[in-house]
Amino acid sequence: MASPLFSTNRRAVLRSVGIAPALLLFGRSLAASDPFSLGVASGDPAADGFVIWTRVAPDPLAQDGLGGAIDGLPVRWEVAADADFRTIVRSGETQTRIERGGAIHVEVDGLRPDRPYWYRFITQGVNSSVGRAWTAPIADARPQSVRFTAASCSHWEYGYFAAYRHMAAEEDSRFTLFLGDYIYENAGRMPGDRPGIIRSYGLPEADTLANYRTRYALHHSDPDLQALHAAAPAIAIWDDHELQNDYSGIWSQDPELTPARFAARRRAAYRAFCENMPMRLSRVLRGDGYRIYRRMRWGDLAQFDMLDGRQFRSPPACIEGQDNYHGHMAPIDCADLTDPSRTFLGFTQERWLYDGWANSRAQWNLLVQNLLVAPMLFDTPAGRVIWTDSWNGFGAARQRMIDAMVETGISNPVTLAGDYHSFWTNNLYRDFNRTDHPPVAAEFVVSSITSSGPPQQFYEAAMPDNPQIRFFDSRERGYMRFDLNRERLAVDCMKISDRADRNAALSILHSATVENGRPGLA
Repeated sequence: MASPLFSTNRRAVLRSVGIAPALLLFGRSLAASDPFSLGVASGDPAADGFVIWTRVAPDPLAQDGLGGAIDGLPVRWEVAADADFRTIVRSGETQTRIERGGAIHVEVDGLRPDRPYWYRFITQGVNSSVGRAWTAPIADARPQSVRFTAASCSHWEYGYFAAYRHMAAEEDSRFTLFLGDYIYENAGRMPGDRPGIIRSYGLPEADTLANYRTRYALHHSDPDLQALHAAAPAIAIWDDHELQNDYSGIWSQDPELTPARFAARRRAAYRAFCENMPMRLSRVLRGDGYRIYRRMRWGDLAQFDMLDGRQFRSPPACIEGQDNYHGHMAPIDCADLTDPSRTFLGFTQERWLYDGWANSRAQWNLLVQNLLVAPMLFDTPAGRVIWTDSWNGFGAARQRMIDAMVETGISNPVTLAGDYHSFWTNNLYRDFNRTDHPPVAAEFVVSSITSSGPPQQFYEAAMPDNPQIRFFDSRERGYMRFDLNRERLAVDCMKISDRADRNAALSILHSATVENGRPGLA
């Protein structure tokens, strides 16, 4: 049951976003010269604080990607214990920096654990909309429950963000997990996509810093996304479309684009992501590089390990004879699939993850990452095949990870993923040839906010050969809602009625449960 304080003030936050001057007109036009036209956000909650974000962009879709930002513009920030800002508990002043496109990141500390706070920004006499964030419990606290939501794959052109509006209205949701493909770098209808374009990007393909920044500005102009960011902290990782479809590590999907030439585009994409998400830049920025894998503890109830499943990967699997490096169907006897020298996370990140598991004292351990872990096999006239742009293409690395789940003895492991534009609930096994044995973990894959799903009938036909897949649906768009407590993890697949409808209705498509002390789906 939602607490009265939380429910009332969540509605107040949504109302403040609803009347903000950053509202869209016919899906594209923005109010002129509003410095806070892209809204506010918070993220990466800790027991003593969180990050608050905005971007001072009076001309957010400017072609130079700077959003009309002015260098050195003073911006005041305030954090209050109440939605009316009668009790301001933290405040300060920062300045816009032109080299960050006007983005503001403030790492707020000195707050009390496990309670709501409200925040806003002020510049040139203009107040931003009000956001609400929530601090995490202290490490040795014993919270009884937590609710959160997860989203993935929001292609602007294929629908409206009604799912975000419903996520913003979720009572008692403490934070939102963004599992990748927050933007899309490409534009135009892709093969097999249904329906056609609903609202056009109207922008060139993102391949430079200016173009990536403008993509984020357009997404942040959406009132439903603004409402979600204002209602709950965000914890975000990237997948491929924040840079380029199906890239792997330093390797582009285009084999003619050498790693050296691809490096500049990769740096621009990573920079734009970190500028435009509420992340702790003091931890993310590492010299000329970016480290987004990190860990959050929710008291002793849960540990969340957020992974980077793109930056440190080995080359794409089974690319011999391919004229591009897209993900593709490959025979299961391809040597890459069992090569122990290949890595999905990079060996440094692997060690960080396994050490974190070895030291975890949490009752639940959730792996927050981008791609399907469970294998999915398909029988074709040419033989049995797998899709390479997932953990399938890194079979030895997947086995190391599942072995580590067992050998470290972590309690109640659960993996989360996005990318596939479909809902999945799966069991993970140490030996996927022995699915009659008890599973090691459960896996939940969230559908897309708008992007088109893979063919339902093709996957349904393969299900008899894939007993680890317990539920699959690629026809519906939406998000996942998680209710975690001492006894169980309850998961709802939340579907919207129509991605082409700004006012789409919400309903539950499917529900699943994991019981404490019993790995896998109940």
